[in-house]
Amino acid sequence: MNNQTLNPSIEWDAELYDSKHAFVSQLGASLIQLLSPQKGERILDLGCGTGHLTQQIAATEATVLGIDSAETMIEQARKNYPTLQFVVEDATNLPFQEEFDAVFSNAVLHWIKQPELVVSSIWRSLKPGGRFVAEFGGKGNVQAITTAIHNVLHSADYATAAFNPWYFPSIGEYSAILEKQGFELTFATLFARPTPLEGEQGMQNWLQMFAKSLFSIVPTEEQSRFMAQIEAELRPQLYQDGKWLVNYKRIQVRAIKP
Repeated sequence: MNNQTLNPSIEWDAELYDSKHAFVSQLGASLIQLLSPQKGERILDLGCGTGHLTQQIAATEATVLGIDSAETMIEQARKNYPTLQFVVEDATNLPFQEEFDAVFSNAVLHWIKQPELVVSSIWRSLKPGGRFVAEFGGKGNVQAITTAIHNVLHSADYATAAFNPWYFPSIGEYSAILEKQGFELTFATLFARPTPLEGEQGMQNWLQMFAKSLFSIVPTEEQSRFMAQIEAELRPQLYQDGKWLVNYKRIQVRAIKP
């Protein structure tokens, strides 16, 4: 994840991310199978967050560089894995020229509302024959949550459109961006992944972690009240068997730079 790339107004709480939202990296572990890292390869983990998947890739004896433009995430990643290399970079303007055998990205690209710049930046970073493997939020991702946020805030005359931090494309839309850049798309899928949250405060923690920019227009002293209203609207749909669920829809892609 990152600050400029995600949203310059977001300050990422690395401790909350690791303590309550570890599922982000845990669910991304299957993406490493699609990446299929090989010993001796040089791999870029774009939006490495707190470094957990970077470490799993490094365990295959590939050489990995973790990047994120959120300094809080990079600081935590360095604490978590002091033997690995992590640096602050902006995914829309990477400084690399044909340096990597693969670029890997999990749960990041839906935060970047300039996908063409990111895809171009990834293209420049890859060696000829290199691969790009990613998973991120696709069309319909967290639809129930975003609808509830907009309904509650609009009812109080808060306009949220300008503060929406997310980009959730269809497969067709994202495939066209990759192919326009010159990538050969070898795999693409959109799938539902209902994901349980931790504890009774799970939805509130999720909103505080991931929807912070949408609440930036609301005075701090009123935010708890609005979150309670959002929870009430979502409870019939997303609270099941004593747990909150997030209605994720994810895209996975694999593309080759000829």
